[in-house]
Amino acid sequence: MENTKTKNVALAPHFTPDEPSNIAAEAQLPVRKSIVDGFAGYRALLRRINDLVLSGMSLPFFQPRDGVSHSIVRRQEKTLINYSGYNYLGLSGHPAVSAAAKNAIDKYGTSASASRIVAGQIDLHGELEERLAGFLGTDDALVFISGYLTNVSVIAHLMTRADAVIYDSGAHNSIITGAKLSGAKTFSYDNGDWDELDRIMQEERGGFRRGLLVCEGVYSMDGQILNLPRAVEAKKRHDLLLMVDEAHSLGNVGLTGRGVCEEFGLPPSSIDVHMGTLSKTLASSGGYIAGDSGLIEYMRFLCPGLIFSVGLSPPDTAAAIAALDILDREPHRPKRLRDRSRYFRKVAREYGLEIGGAEESPVASLIVGDDKDALRLSKRLFDQGVDVQPIVRPAVSASTARLRFFITANHTEEQIRATIPLVARELEAVRQHDV
Repeated sequence: MENTKTKNVALAPHFTPDEPSNIAAEAQLPVRKSIVDGFAGYRALLRRINDLVLSGMSLPFFQPRDGVSHSIVRRQEKTLINYSGYNYLGLSGHPAVSAAAKNAIDKYGTSASASRIVAGQIDLHGELEERLAGFLGTDDALVFISGYLTNVSVIAHLMTRADAVIYDSGAHNSIITGAKLSGAKTFSYDNGDWDELDRIMQEERGGFRRGLLVCEGVYSMDGQILNLPRAVEAKKRHDLLLMVDEAHSLGNVGLTGRGVCEEFGLPPSSIDVHMGTLSKTLASSGGYIAGDSGLIEYMRFLCPGLIFSVGLSPPDTAAAIAALDILDREPHRPKRLRDRSRYFRKVAREYGLEIGGAEESPVASLIVGDDKDALRLSKRLFDQGVDVQPIVRPAVSASTARLRFFITANHTEEQIRATIPLVARELEAVRQHDV
């Protein structure tokens, strides 16, 4: 078995004679030559990793785990309370979901084996899309092989140079990348600052044809829940299309988990492009969009991310269908998750911890500040039996490194009560280390 610890050691880049460096010597790391040695981004990455190595720290990233990502997980031969996975409703590993995936393999194999537009379509694809549209209350839906690809490809295909994409400071990288690839103008405003959005649009709206306002149902880094009524107001006031990424709100927000429309009592038609992922609540992999029949037909035949990609695998498709079945049958699961999220924040306040995000959001961020401090805190908690991953640059800014806790319906109050005092104690120890 390969020793994964070796992956924590970065090798210093090859430097040309006119660019001497003593990084490798200081870190006692061998020099290697790579085709990316001259890439600025790669050199910056290695400097950061070498700095961590010299500080006596190891990287927590890409470390394997044993078994299903539940509230308890096995990693590096340790049993840990797990806050690093978004198996929000505990449906990944559910016997019915696993059985559906296995049955699909027996019938269809492990791969769709072609793009859906040619020979990769299976009956399960249409069934899942029909189920998603019915769950969300839209005309139709379309599933993609990747959630990231869904945002990138759909935004890039919908908008052109004559248009604009508008997003806020909390936007996921896939939204920003799709906007760039579209060639459209881009505008950004501070998350939740609807007055700033209005000011920007009042100045700029005459300079583009169509505008796409892209928001997130639950923001993946800070955990805020979208104020959908304000987003709809902005859409109408400035004649925009509204796209909402519900990757972290599907199954979690709203009485029965149908997302922000259900949460705020607005019709599904309030959102022009519903987007979400299958990898979180629905215990699968991939992404989807939903909306009116014309939008879906347009994307089904012309969206590059669909027609030039293999179809969603049979087991992934079947797993998502089975997860939707359970969500329909057991509407108490979203409520239990919301209860656990509120409880986590309640206990955190008792110990003086400032946890970001809406009270019922399953994404709970603890801002630490410095990258090294976030890494150090994560390691100290790991040693105490708590698995929570640090989020550092470039995912967040240099001053907002954090630990991001994913709360799930499977977490118990006892696990939360055991976790929070450890977090408070170890955070204080890390801060004292910096004094």
